[in-house]
Amino acid sequence: MEGKIEGKLVIIAPDSFKGTLSASQVCDAVEKGIKSAGSRIKTVKIPVADGGEGTVSALCGSNIIRRTVKGPFGEYVDSFYGISPNGTAVIEMAAAAGLPLAEGRLNPMTASTYGVGELILHAVESGIRKIAVGLGGSCTNDAGCGIAAALGVRFTDSDGAEFVPSGGTLSRVEHIDTGAAKKLLSGIQIDIMCDIDNPLYGERGAACVFAPQKGADGRTVKILDAGLVHISEIIKKELGLDVSSLPGGGAAGGCGAGLAAFLGGRVRSGIDVVLDSSGFDEYLHNADLVITGEGHFDPQSINGKVADGIAGRLRDSEIPLVVLAGGDAEVSEAYGKGITAVFSIQHEPVAFSEAKDHSYEYLRRTAENVMRLFLSAKKHN
Repeated sequence: MEGKIEGKLVIIAPDSFKGTLSASQVCDAVEKGIKSAGSRIKTVKIPVADGGEGTVSALCGSNIIRRTVKGPFGEYVDSFYGISPNGTAVIEMAAAAGLPLAEGRLNPMTASTYGVGELILHAVESGIRKIAVGLGGSCTNDAGCGIAAALGVRFTDSDGAEFVPSGGTLSRVEHIDTGAAKKLLSGIQIDIMCDIDNPLYGERGAACVFAPQKGADGRTVKILDAGLVHISEIIKKELGLDVSSLPGGGAAGGCGAGLAAFLGGRVRSGIDVVLDSSGFDEYLHNADLVITGEGHFDPQSINGKVADGIAGRLRDSEIPLVVLAGGDAEVSEAYGKGITAVFSIQHEPVAFSEAKDHSYEYLRRTAENVMRLFLSAKKHN
């Protein structure tokens, strides 16, 4: 059997298992399982993310820039961004405007993305020409106005007074001047990494869908949604752009739409940006199997998340794609989207508080069994 498996290449490209293992640790556990099934099997480890938490780690490794910037409520916080091997500055929204930074005081009416803009500004002033901004995990609903203001966009009210809009004051904006920001960002590419397709406002928009988890009650949601409608109308009037139905425009409290309008960014699938940056397609030419994974596999997993993005890359190939998950719901649609099989790594009913301490070994064991099954099938073909 050793002769038959020599030269087999397995791509290991998982997301992190939130609260338990980083994507790199998942890669290591899966690789150990694979090697237990056949020591001559070749592996390529590509830790990935979808634009949310872990994206900097996946793309940049240890090449991290530490900065002190404004947090969501104006206080200074220790933050960071990364530089990828191809020279792209990778910034996570959560690093300066994330839910953990607002723990115990959630308020999307006043929370600001200004600090994220300060991270972008530092990267630009350092000579970086490509910026990738991951929009996952924000505590804000300001349509990216805070980011834009930090980069020189001026927002003024009906009296001509300049201010930095937040979720609760978007309805005050009457004029937008992007001149200084355009000059600053001339020749700079900005990718907006997003894993959802929700529009800016409405029943599927930023406020109605996501603001409740950021601390908004029913009345507040209506105020926030009205503010997003208003800023969309002002953007159309002042900048000549209609971002009202932009797919992903509602990501991170409307930052998808705001960064596209104010900074000329392009909204892209977060996982596509990560896969492109990692050279995934080049490895795919010689691959026999791809294994991905995430903490919990559910319907959202096949709508813009890591497994969905990888499945899209394999759609025209005959390479099997296996998903390993800490837990999984029945998602029959996954098989029609190019996923070959989904395996839960749990071998017995165990509470998460206990199971998380054994995730590494569960992954290793499941990966070994998957690989043994794969090799056996190959042997008998």
